[in-house]
Amino acid sequence: MPWNQNYAALNGSLLLTALVVAIPIFFLFWALAVKRMKGHVAGLITLLLMIIISVLVYRMPLSAALSASALGMVTGLFPIGWIILTAVFLFNLTVESGQFEIIKSSISSLSPDRRIQALLIAFSFSAFMEGVAGQGAPVAVAAAMLIGLGFPPLPAAVICLVANTPPVPFGPVGVPTMMMSTVTGIPATTMARAVGIDMAFMALIIPFFMLVVMVGFKRTREVWPAALVAGISYGATSLVISTFFGPELPAITASVVSLLCLVIFIRFWQPKTTWTFEEDKAVGQTASSTSYSAGQIFKAWSPFLILMVVMGIWGTPAFKNYAEKTHHWFLAVPKWPGLDGVVFKAAPIVAKPAAYAASYKWQWLTAPGTAMFLSSLISMAVLGIGPATGAKVFLKTFKQLRFALVTLSAVIGLGFLANYSGMSFTLGLTFAALTGMAFPIFSPVIGLIGVFLTGSVTSSAALFGKLQQVTAIQLGLNPVLTTSANLFGGVMGKLISPQSIAVACAAVGLVGHETDIFRKTLKYSLILLGIVIVVVLLQAFVIPWILPTAPVAS
Repeated sequence: MPWNQNYAALNGSLLLTALVVAIPIFFLFWALAVKRMKGHVAGLITLLLMIIISVLVYRMPLSAALSASALGMVTGLFPIGWIILTAVFLFNLTVESGQFEIIKSSISSLSPDRRIQALLIAFSFSAFMEGVAGQGAPVAVAAAMLIGLGFPPLPAAVICLVANTPPVPFGPVGVPTMMMSTVTGIPATTMARAVGIDMAFMALIIPFFMLVVMVGFKRTREVWPAALVAGISYGATSLVISTFFGPELPAITASVVSLLCLVIFIRFWQPKTTWTFEEDKAVGQTASSTSYSAGQIFKAWSPFLILMVVMGIWGTPAFKNYAEKTHHWFLAVPKWPGLDGVVFKAAPIVAKPAAYAASYKWQWLTAPGTAMFLSSLISMAVLGIGPATGAKVFLKTFKQLRFALVTLSAVIGLGFLANYSGMSFTLGLTFAALTGMAFPIFSPVIGLIGVFLTGSVTSSAALFGKLQQVTAIQLGLNPVLTTSANLFGGVMGKLISPQSIAVACAAVGLVGHETDIFRKTLKYSLILLGIVIVVVLLQAFVIPWILPTAPVAS
């Protein structure tokens, strides 16, 4: 039986309806930020609460509410969860084989100057880890590496949280940007171009900003050439890859280019004075690294070189056409049961009632996660890892991520239900009415709040992507502006999200000192958010032509 969305379901009041249906979001904030509830528990309870509100407030059929939630949860696992699982599996294989120690040593032995080491590890290498694994691995691994080199724990954690910002929308393997595309219908290539512009700009700032946080402005000036090389090489590469190839490879490719350019540069240039921590002077030495041959270093890096080659092939139109159009190697449910043909959008979202289509398609062969999995299998052969060991590592990876996958699935289920119930439209219309043309100021703030709540730019996109799109359309703004701003601002939320800080504290042995780190990163997060808001306002009203536009799927 058809059901029409009603965006002002309570007494015809849009504001009252928005306040009531936003209760699940307020609950999620309370559960994560105040109650410190586990993410998967908070996510599942919030989803249940949203189902109840959808039925009681919107009078949505229970079967449709359950069906929308199920569609979101399945989409969360395949393809999104599949990408995360295989990305971390590839990383865990390098750790299991012992090659990751060689990778760390090959980076850390290049300069005794702590500022150069921070650029190499906290900025360039952390970006690489974000591109291939995400899920807290970049901050955890980079911070642990800095500790191993002799960095004090607290600065190591703060530096890595600040530095790990430009690659976030494109890691792992473009998942956050692809999620924004999934919930809004804006093509992933269009989203990638817009986000690539934002992140290229941020890549120019972050190396300097990170060093100022670490050593102050005066000491930063002494290494500005190295910071400029790291930022320009990363930003330019990321912009080119995101513009012409989509969201999967910008972080991986740009970080490798940044590392190589910085390594080559410091072969010919070193700061006039070597800066070290007071602790280094007290012991009279800095950490040393084992020397490895070029062949050993190449073998250690080979899994990620294989990944770039395989991902490059997977992204070609010829391969996609061969797999999908010629052989139809994909899983599809053209009409999602209990939902397709049931929900109808209403005015003012559409001129007249229109069916809200519901379908599912997993292009399993051409999916980035499958490319990651194939890269892992090839890497097993190159690294000499047998099938039995590989299976154990895969099982270990699944156990490591099982709760994260549940959280992801629940949050994306919540996002889909918010769209099909009309909650996203209610909130979008309310924001449009309350903020007017000042909404671009709030777009990145909403993204930051989403990441603070969930610890994930992907989850923030699932929660608020449709809201950003609907509000922009109602105000006559480019929806690509507000949806990319959600990702742009959300990145700055990583600095203060409880999950990110917990990962950093665990990596550097500062468990119980989360408040200390939060106090330090809060001001940096707000400063960067202010920069983001200025950029978004310029994109909205001064240089709107800089961002692409795109037709939006119904």
